[in-house]
Amino acid sequence: MATLRKQYAVSRYVYSEDSFGEDYEKVYRVRKTTLDHVKEYLTCDSKRAKNAVLSLLPIIGWMRIYRVREWLLGDVVSGISTGLIAIMQGLAFSLLASLPPSYGLYTAFFPMLTYFFLGTSRHISVGSFPVLSLMVGAVVTRLVPDEGPPANITGFEGLTQDQQRVLVASSVTFLMGIFQLAMGVLQVGFIVVYLSDTLVSGFTTAAAVHILVSQLKFVLGLTVPGISGPLSIIYTLEKIFVQITSTNICDLVMSILIMAMVFIVKELNDIYKAKLPVPIPIEVIMTVIACGVSYGFNFEKRYDVEIVGKMVSGYEPPMAPNVEVFQESAVEAFPIAIVGFAVAFSVAKVYSIKHDYTIDGNQELIAFGISNIFGASFRSFAASTALSRTAVQESSGGKTQIAGLISAMMAMIVTVALGFLLEPLPRSVLGALVIVNLKGMLMQFREIPYLWRRDKTECLVWLGTCLGAILLGLDLGLVVGLGVELLTVVFRSQFPRCSVLANINGTDLYRDRKDYLHIFEPKGVKIFRIPSPIFFANIEFFRDKLVEAVGFNPLRVLRKRNKALRKIKKQLQGSRDLVCQTTEESYMNMEELDQPTDLKGFPFQMDWNAELPSNVDVPRVDLHSLILDFSAVSFLDISAMKGLKMALKEFIRIDVDVYIVACDVYIVEKLHMCMFFDDEILTSMFFPTLHDAMLHVLEKHKDDTKNGWVMLEVRKLKQVELTSPYPFFNS
Repeated sequence: MATLRKQYAVSRYVYSEDSFGEDYEKVYRVRKTTLDHVKEYLTCDSKRAKNAVLSLLPIIGWMRIYRVREWLLGDVVSGISTGLIAIMQGLAFSLLASLPPSYGLYTAFFPMLTYFFLGTSRHISVGSFPVLSLMVGAVVTRLVPDEGPPANITGFEGLTQDQQRVLVASSVTFLMGIFQLAMGVLQVGFIVVYLSDTLVSGFTTAAAVHILVSQLKFVLGLTVPGISGPLSIIYTLEKIFVQITSTNICDLVMSILIMAMVFIVKELNDIYKAKLPVPIPIEVIMTVIACGVSYGFNFEKRYDVEIVGKMVSGYEPPMAPNVEVFQESAVEAFPIAIVGFAVAFSVAKVYSIKHDYTIDGNQELIAFGISNIFGASFRSFAASTALSRTAVQESSGGKTQIAGLISAMMAMIVTVALGFLLEPLPRSVLGALVIVNLKGMLMQFREIPYLWRRDKTECLVWLGTCLGAILLGLDLGLVVGLGVELLTVVFRSQFPRCSVLANINGTDLYRDRKDYLHIFEPKGVKIFRIPSPIFFANIEFFRDKLVEAVGFNPLRVLRKRNKALRKIKKQLQGSRDLVCQTTEESYMNMEELDQPTDLKGFPFQMDWNAELPSNVDVPRVDLHSLILDFSAVSFLDISAMKGLKMALKEFIRIDVDVYIVACDVYIVEKLHMCMFFDDEILTSMFFPTLHDAMLHVLEKHKDDTKNGWVMLEVRKLKQVELTSPYPFFNS
């Protein structure tokens, strides 16, 4: 493809911000006050009421455009396919939550009923998600451990261990739903932006490691108590390896065979997905075979295999959550709510973009909040979505959440009528299904070399999140990941890559002088760029880098000039000898030295770059103009404004003209509001573009030749016409 090389020519005035404002009148916009926004928010009319209903019940929007003949068959096929997977995953993921398998079917049913009406995504499959199940399981095993007494909670009296665990899981889920609903009502769906793709990848990879370790006890047929808290994964592995010689060979062989078969068929599904109308439901097939073989050969008694056991038939009446569990689990429930929403929203966004419809983050929070509250009332545990299930629902022809409703109906049929058929299913089979479905999350380890090559800071976020979540647990690991991520943002803002710019020959473009060979730098001019906001944390860094770029400290030069000036004045007056002067100068007030040089009463014009008396030592300053490129500065705070003002005055007081270019208009307005301008710092220092400022500088210093500055012919009529043998002006 040929490189674009079209030419353009612009002939216009050289503008400062002041002259630009004189020629082009700015429109004055009346901004709404907080009271105006409140009044507008509380105003209600028929149109707003209609929009509110459509926003709260998105089902109305897509049901009105539903194409029965084109979409219904696809939704039915998709619902059946997704339902089969949701049933198997519900049974398997309930083990992660340390609950009886039948309660996983509740999670595949109840949350979907409310999301069907309230959700804005038409494609995600709502139900259990392994990461959330594991996070809920950590709370369950902490409050109701396998060994030892449960926590001192009044509501546990008279309940079996399984009933206590169900109460804990449903109460945590209820609180999770309250958090999500509250965030949705308060319109804080934007919170998900703080969970970057890198952080989520590292977190879910760590969760996959936790899930893998937690399922080893089922695959190996060992009795290992659930452990939660920091370093729980290490303690769990220790207990597994202590008992490794007690491995149940039947469980191990069966698990290996099932994982191999499921892995192979899933790979074939991916390879031939374009030719297969629906993916082969290999999990369902292997589950049916395992149930039949286990029942026929009586694995439970003959080989001491732990099976699913008694399945709850039908649905139990709703129950209220336990407030004491709320108090014990509030710290864990909030990250569970955030992770559940972040995963669901990111998956929903992928498919909304693919199918060209919009989703609302705040409405999704409301939908999941109500879904989890409703489901928890009927003993289900935390619901979100799983990428594998959603992929099946979309790829098998699902167009709307009717497919999700049908999948929920299938879970209901199994719960009400067919649950007893799953009772002989070995738990090791469910563990094997969980492990084999971790492939996608575990393969995210491949991102480490990619991130290391592309962005080492992002790689640090991934590693910090992953290691923190593996070693400290998922809740603390998420906090660690957020901390590392915010630190990288602070680091990048506090220590930006500042640069000195130069003109690219023959253009009005300016780039880093270190990156190009054919550049033009007029003598006595320095262009400095800072590519970040300037605020209290980086203002000193900005000043240090500015001093480094110009090659001298303006405050030190000013003080030396004032000392030298006093010395010269005294020599002219002949009042004291040099020794006395030096002694007196050591006691001079530093505030006096920082003031502008006072040349009143001097019989001659002072040239600090000329030859001075031998006893006067003042650094030479060859800089006459400093241009600050603020095009990437998005805001200034009060502290930075004070530091910037001080830095500008230090340069101005040693006769260096300072110009600020491409400054955001709202920053300029803030500078006016904060009384930034005075007798030394003027609005005429501001220019709309870097090239305008450079042309102004060269025009101002065109006749100054005593230091060998570049001579330029600038012919000024009504407009500035630039004609010069130097390529800098051929623009």
